[in-house]
Amino acid sequence: MDVQLQQLKYFVAVAESRHFTQAAEITGVSQPSLSKQIHALEKDLGASLFTRVRGNISLTPAGEALLPRARRILADAETARLEIDELIGVRRGRLRLGATPSLCTSLVAPVLRRYQEGYPGVRLQIEEGGSQDLVGKLTRGSLDLALIVLPPDGTDPSLTAEPILRESLVVASAATLPELHPGPTSTPRLAEGTPLPATQHPEPAPHDPGRAQRRRAQQSLTEAAAHAMRRNAPVPLTALREQPLVMFRHGYDLRDVTLDACRRAGFEPTFAIEGGEMDAVLGFVEAGLGVALVPSMVLNGRPGLRSTALQSPGVQRTIALAHRRDVTPTHAARALRGVLHTYLTEAAAWRRLPAGVEPI
Repeated sequence: MDVQLQQLKYFVAVAESRHFTQAAEITGVSQPSLSKQIHALEKDLGASLFTRVRGNISLTPAGEALLPRARRILADAETARLEIDELIGVRRGRLRLGATPSLCTSLVAPVLRRYQEGYPGVRLQIEEGGSQDLVGKLTRGSLDLALIVLPPDGTDPSLTAEPILRESLVVASAATLPELHPGPTSTPRLAEGTPLPATQHPEPAPHDPGRAQRRRAQQSLTEAAAHAMRRNAPVPLTALREQPLVMFRHGYDLRDVTLDACRRAGFEPTFAIEGGEMDAVLGFVEAGLGVALVPSMVLNGRPGLRSTALQSPGVQRTIALAHRRDVTPTHAARALRGVLHTYLTEAAAWRRLPAGVEPI
């Protein structure tokens, strides 16, 4: 069997585009040449990789099995080429870094600015996504490094994850948080002698001596939380029981963290709106639609938002720098790790990190 890297490249292009002509354009060869190489690959492997029915291209079981391995082989070959370039002293390279949206808007930008000053010949590629997506791309060889949120039960065993900082989540609310008032409790006034329409006669409520007391307690909790946020005083997590939350989309790390924290505190949160990522969530909060639990770093430079700490023990998360365990990081990747640690150490010494952010 004599499988060539170029054949795997053509195979991946067809598998991803599901079209031979488009794959040929992507890889820069003629369509007949690409088809010939795919047929040669199938012959070497002894199995068909694609089914072709009325112009529709789909992967066979053998093709499904080969695709992740072909992607990984191609990624490893590119990494090997870059490592050899470094060994012979070539001052160039490529660094593919993944990071969550909250880190891209806070930590990543100043770190990359410093990195480019020291390594101007390195081509940077940034991938923004949730930690679960980034872990998958690391294991497939699509990324060299990723800044991820460490889950409580640890990350993928095929990765090496080095904790670099711990940060506390804060309650983000609109800087112009309005006063909270109880809803109207009295009946609208009618002209004297006008009977109340039958549809407006309230049903008699069942006798419940504790009902009024519970309503007063809920109203007091909601008003106390709002007043505490205006004073920037820490609030207990349970104060969010009656605060509508602006919630992140499904699969987003902070959604899982928020829901888990609220449930451990004994309540199910209510949503004002859900489905956004970081920029959208902050925009909705600033518009006064609700509050959100976010990392304190993302609120820097946002005068329209207020940051309120949570009372101890609060909610924390750990950020780690991860790479594949079976691949030695390139010089460009190792250099980024050094720049990142230096930046965090200096920022902590000069007290430039937001409250609640601590290098590890």
